Amino acid sequence: MSLANVVVIGAQWGDEGKGKITDLLSRSADVVVRYQGGVNAGHTIVVDSKVLKLHLIPSGILYPETICLIGSGTVIDPKVLLKEIDMLKENDIDIQGLQLASTAHVTMPYHRLLDQAIEQRRGDQKIGTTGRGIGPTYADKAERNGIRVIDILDEQKLHERLDGPLAEKNELLERVYGVKPLQNEEVIKEYLHYGERLAPHVVECSRAIHQAARNKKNILFEGAQGTLLDLDHGTYPFVTSSNPVSGGACIGAGVGPTLIDRVIGVAKAYTTRVGEGPFPTELQGSLNDQLCDRGGEFGTTTGRRRRCGWFDGVIGRYAVEVNGLDCLAITKLDVLDELDEIQVCIAYELDGKTIEHFPSSAQSFANCKPIYKTLPGWKCSTEDCRKLEDLPSTAMNYLRFLAELMEVPIAIVSLGASRDQTIVVEDPIHGPKRALLSS
Repeated sequence: MSLANVVVIGAQWGDEGKGKITDLLSRSADVVVRYQGGVNAGHTIVVDSKVLKLHLIPSGILYPETICLIGSGTVIDPKVLLKEIDMLKENDIDIQGLQLASTAHVTMPYHRLLDQAIEQRRGDQKIGTTGRGIGPTYADKAERNGIRVIDILDEQKLHERLDGPLAEKNELLERVYGVKPLQNEEVIKEYLHYGERLAPHVVECSRAIHQAARNKKNILFEGAQGTLLDLDHGTYPFVTSSNPVSGGACIGAGVGPTLIDRVIGVAKAYTTRVGEGPFPTELQGSLNDQLCDRGGEFGTTTGRRRRCGWFDGVIGRYAVEVNGLDCLAITKLDVLDELDEIQVCIAYELDGKTIEHFPSSAQSFANCKPIYKTLPGWKCSTEDCRKLEDLPSTAMNYLRFLAELMEVPIAIVSLGASRDQTIVVEDPIHGPKRALLSS
């Protein structure tokens, strides 16, 4: 499979199966770059019956010759990162290719405490954060008050960067939220230890990527979460604190848009959402439970049960637009195998009018009622299909309908968690752009 410089993004609310698709494409990549998010993201890779759960390290780490770079746009919890490193070593996976941007910001203990305290105080207005400290870490970054990887490599620098902010955070934790303050020396000792262990992996992010580009290496940029959780373009305020959309790859990795050759979107054959916020196609009752149970819809990071619904073509088309998608990977088609009929949202009804666009107002979005197209199910297993011609005709018709609705071709179809449960329709990088649009 040929590869150029490619961005892989989630085209829904995250949890679309990007880990598996990134793993598939990483076979041909020289460098895989994670460009945003933190340990609030997670993906599960199944290799030789082993289930590996990763939060920060790109799935390309499973290929010994691949460089895996955690970019400047990420926020890293070094304790979690080191646990991932140890887990990979225990599974005899070589981590020599792991690189960490010196300018990535670090999630500190007070970020986690503040995240949890703030979310608890929101009460009925909670956003549904993971409580992992991601939002407060990005907030400190924006306020120019953050700690970066380079700071935890030097004791004097860490003192200079941490003494003031920690005193301020302690006052906030104790007086406002009633949380026990942190001890300065304990925090510094802990994070210097993390820095010592991570030091062999630390690089200058942009320089490393551009050196790879000059050497004609194939670079894969991997986003976390999904388009509808983007801070600027998602269902605000029920969003993450960074930019998962394809444009975020340029900022988070430190490259210009001319370096990107293609953008691949990953979407489930239905839709899921974790946490709070409007969800027009959400199902209730037995259908929701059936999709959740068959799809194993529990968060990699939190273990929370995901909310399930029908495929939403309105947010799908929106994802195509804001990301500039060239093609799609559709995952978990097999989850729909037992259904008599399947519905797809083709538009919304809002205030008595039909709209085909994603509304920017959260209140308007919450008031949208889905308008559905009903398609027949195929009522047979697709798990063993390895070519398009193996699929039932009704399953093929469903895929064609999604491709026509979103106006981009489907290049990959995933039918289970294992690597081999995949149909590669066309080369997702250089293949024809109308692969599944023709009848």
